[in-house]
Amino acid sequence: MWIVVVQDDLHPLASLLSAYAGPDVARHRLIWALDARFARLVATTSEPMIGQMRLAWWNDALTDDNGVKGQGEPLIDAMRKLGAVPLCGLSQWLDGWEALIGEIDLHAYAEGRGGGLFRALAGRDDIPTWLVQAGAAWALWDLSGHIDDRVIAGRAIEMAREHMLREKPAWPKEWRALRIAYHLARHDIKMGRCAPAGLTPALYLRLVRVALTGR
Repeated sequence: MWIVVVQDDLHPLASLLSAYAGPDVARHRLIWALDARFARLVATTSEPMIGQMRLAWWNDALTDDNGVKGQGEPLIDAMRKLGAVPLCGLSQWLDGWEALIGEIDLHAYAEGRGGGLFRALAGRDDIPTWLVQAGAAWALWDLSGHIDDRVIAGRAIEMAREHMLREKPAWPKEWRALRIAYHLARHDIKMGRCAPAGLTPALYLRLVRVALTGR
């Protein structure tokens, strides 16, 4: 088993980040819950082919123009009711999670999960390269706190350094939640420190500080 995930659909940190999404809070919560579902799928997959089939099912259900596939799945039903599908970056996002099934490919995981997730949260396919890079750094940081192989966790943090933004981009107001997520990760990455497995008091206080000061 590679990944340790929480049992709830929405991690406390994801819930807090969603609160900074303004009018998009409901959509952000559903996207984070979907990301947690993908994480649990990967964590409970022992056969790569089975895992790929399960991810393909989610892709087919979430891209079904007729809204038939996946009916009865509460998360998909909620996303359809909110009008949150189709999802930007879904294919990239799923490819990233697939990169953890079997032989782990951290590069593909970072670009896929991080870039796809941040694209989905932004709600746009035409996001700048730096936002994909920020998402990759965040994803590697997050993985470092949830994978039970400490060697891979260390490699993830080392790789995350390569994805840190070298310049200070202008984050649009509507991407405030993404900015906060990235800067939370950036703090630990700079220190060479893995992410905490849960929402610690220190992480919570850092989130509040980043939300108030922007860094």
